[in-house]
Amino acid sequence: MKWSRVLTVVATLGSCLAAKKHPYDRSNLRRYDKVSPSLEEVQKQAAVAKTNQWTSSVPGKAFDRFVVIWLENTDYDKAAGQRDMQWLAEHGITLTNYWALTHPSQPNYLASVGGDYFALDDDRFIRVPENVSSIVDLLDTKQITWAEYQEDQPHTGFLGYNFSNQETYDSAYVRKHNPLVLFDSVTSNEDRLANIKNFTEFYRDLKDKSLPQYIIITPNMTNDGHDTNIKVAGRWSKSFLEPLLKDEYFMNNTLVLLTFDENDTYPTKNFVFSILLGGAVPDELKGTEDHTYYDHYSQIASVEANWDLPSLGRHDATANVFEPLARIASIQNEDVETTYKYNNFTYLGYFNHRSIVFPAPNVTVINKNGKGVLDSIREKWEQEYHRQVEQSYFTSTTTTISSGTSPTVVVERPNSSGTVTLSGDKTAGVHQSNTGSQEDKVSGTTAATSATSVTSSGQAQALAAPLNGLALLTLLSFFLN
Repeated sequence: MKWSRVLTVVATLGSCLAAKKHPYDRSNLRRYDKVSPSLEEVQKQAAVAKTNQWTSSVPGKAFDRFVVIWLENTDYDKAAGQRDMQWLAEHGITLTNYWALTHPSQPNYLASVGGDYFALDDDRFIRVPENVSSIVDLLDTKQITWAEYQEDQPHTGFLGYNFSNQETYDSAYVRKHNPLVLFDSVTSNEDRLANIKNFTEFYRDLKDKSLPQYIIITPNMTNDGHDTNIKVAGRWSKSFLEPLLKDEYFMNNTLVLLTFDENDTYPTKNFVFSILLGGAVPDELKGTEDHTYYDHYSQIASVEANWDLPSLGRHDATANVFEPLARIASIQNEDVETTYKYNNFTYLGYFNHRSIVFPAPNVTVINKNGKGVLDSIREKWEQEYHRQVEQSYFTSTTTTISSGTSPTVVVERPNSSGTVTLSGDKTAGVHQSNTGSQEDKVSGTTAATSATSVTSSGQAQALAAPLNGLALLTLLSFFLN
């Protein structure tokens, strides 16, 4: 009987993955008021939007500028076989073992700057609480300038959910592909928000030789391949990068990562075609392949190691760094077994169940370059971290490749209120009130300024179980108990 149930669960999981659905109650999601200004409001905001034009020259161990360019939803083989991508690969290092973290798009972008995706499993409008740090907080400790350049974003600091091409009305800019704008710690700060720019500002900064040292570039929904295909994305990538690879100012000790947010065939292994380019790539390594395991967390880890920065205390602390940097910095990357790795599911946590509190960063962890957690993060979270550890609550880094084995979590069936309980009656996060609204909406300036001051609509206490294998085991136990 149990084996038939196992087969049923496997079939259910497969169908959920293929259909991009979820096997649990979606009514428990945290929900936020979507920002959707009218065109008239956008035009008014554009007229007064503040825009920074800051640069810096903080030397790094292997590169002095890091640029990540995001493309969309393409299986590895399709990208590797596209001729424009092949041309770019000849000018850089192909990363054959670079992994996305989950599905769909938004959690991958979020993770690349936050060190975790906090159980986000869709592209809805979300806001990360203000007391949760991002890569920006690390860069600011050494005055390393940073910016995002989002194609077709209507103006600097735009907070809307999307913006269409005003001539064709095609989908152009989308918030889900803009990682830093997801953080209240960025959007609540006028100076930080002034760094969330568009392509017009990119070319102005390039011309004025005022590019920052950390850059995120996101093309629109046509050029990134999301609404088109790899042929369009490849053609755009070559046309965008070819002149930059000839630009002495841009190329000067710059490392460019061209990557995809996720693959397109959800039930398969979620690794994506990626290339390292730029003046920081040694000539002898151009046209070569690197088989080291990387994922989106490696972006933060490499930035930390290059500029000798502290960590966020999340998955960034233990992620592998790009091998050219690892050699210079004498860092030993981990060999990661990927035989049973898929990275195509999520875990139960903050963004997909409103009764689960925000996971505390591991304030004791040491990153690849030997630094601890950022002081301001430790000050904010140390007490909560130890409280969660005492209650066997999972912190973010318990799911990383080098954090050791976590205790097994068994998730029980939902009770009559639709909530989920933990066997052993262990709690997750801070004590919460049970009087929250069914919608648990957050609006205006009240958007969870403290990640631990939330209310729940039931008595559920659940854990953010580790990714992949354990997440599947908990689902199996859910059906087999």
